[in-house]
Amino acid sequence: MSTIYEIFGRDAHAMTIALMERAKAAAAIPAGASVALKPNLVVAGRPEDGATTHAGVLSGAIEYLREHGVRDISIIEGSWVGDSTGRAFRTAGYDAVGRKYNVPLYDLKGDKTRRVDTPLRPMDICCRALDAGYLINLPVLKGHCQTRMTCALKNCKGCLPDREKRRFHAEGLMEPIAALAAALRPALTIVDSICGDLDFEEGGNPVPTGRMLLGTDMVQLDAYGCRLMGLEPAQVPYIGLAEGWGAGSAALAEGDIVRLNTPADGAEYPAPSGTVAALTRSVQAKSACSACYASLVRALYRRGGGKRAVAIGQGWKGVPFDGLGIGACCDCAREQVKGCPPSPEDILRAL
Repeated sequence: MSTIYEIFGRDAHAMTIALMERAKAAAAIPAGASVALKPNLVVAGRPEDGATTHAGVLSGAIEYLREHGVRDISIIEGSWVGDSTGRAFRTAGYDAVGRKYNVPLYDLKGDKTRRVDTPLRPMDICCRALDAGYLINLPVLKGHCQTRMTCALKNCKGCLPDREKRRFHAEGLMEPIAALAAALRPALTIVDSICGDLDFEEGGNPVPTGRMLLGTDMVQLDAYGCRLMGLEPAQVPYIGLAEGWGAGSAALAEGDIVRLNTPADGAEYPAPSGTVAALTRSVQAKSACSACYASLVRALYRRGGGKRAVAIGQGWKGVPFDGLGIGACCDCAREQVKGCPPSPEDILRAL
C-alpha cells in the first residue's frame, strides 16, 4: 500500500520541503533525470483565491531538489481553453520563482504532442510531460462545477493540447480523465490544500484548511481528498474508473496516513455550500467546456441566480433551443451569446 504524508500549516514553501524530506523524495529520482513540475494554473488567478497552486509549493520543491543535486528542473502547464498560460504564470507569481531559481517555464499550449494509447482511446499528450524523467504533480484540492471535486487525477488534464481538452468535455470528462491517468503517471504528487475553493474550480470563495499532502498514488490521494471534503469516491466517478484501469488504488486505511505535525495547525473542511449547484439549476449543459461554464457561473453569481432557460455545451451544436444559448456551440438557440468562451460580462447582459 502507498503512504500519504500530511502536514498542517500556512507556509507552502516550508511545508513542501518538510514533506519531501520526510518522504525521502530524492531517493526515487533517477540520476541525471530532468524533473518537471506540473502545478494547477487552470486560470489566471491568485493562489489566495483558492484556484491555483501556491508559488511556495514550487519554490519549496525547487530548493529541495537543488539541495539533493537535481539541476534540470522546469515548470510546465497549459491553462484551460480560452485563457493565457503566460498571464496565469504572472498572476500566480511563478515568473518570479522562475527568475529567482533560473528555472524555465513552459506553456504547454505551444508544445509538441505525441499520440499515446490509453484504455479508452489514443490521446494526444504534450511531449514535455511525457518526456520528463521525473514528473511531479502539484494540484489544488478544490471543488468543481462539473465533477464535484478536482485534485491529482484531473490536474493531469493540463498536459493536453486544447483540442484534447475540448474532446474530454465532449466525452463527459469522467472516462477520459481516468484513461489519461492510466497513461500519464506522475512519479510524485504534492497536493496544495492550504485554501482551495470547495465549490468552484476557478476560486473566489477560498476555504482556509491549512494542510498539504504528498503521495505516489493519485487514485489514493483523490479518494482521501473526497473524504476530507465529505464526499464518497463514488460521487466522483473518474476515481473508480481510474482504479479499474490500473492507475492506482482507492483503498485507504488509517495507517496509510502519516502526519508530520498536529491537526491543530489545520482546519476542518466544511461541507460545500452548494452555491454553484443552486445557481445552475436551470442550466441545460451538454458536454460544456469548463471555461465556458465558469463564465456562465460568474455571470449567474453576479446576477444573483436566474430561472431563465439556458443551454451550454458542445452537445448543442446544430440543435434548436428555445432560449438563451451560451457560447459558440449553441449556434441554433433562439438567442445566443457568442464567444469561445464568451465573457461573463456578455452573458450577464444577455441574462
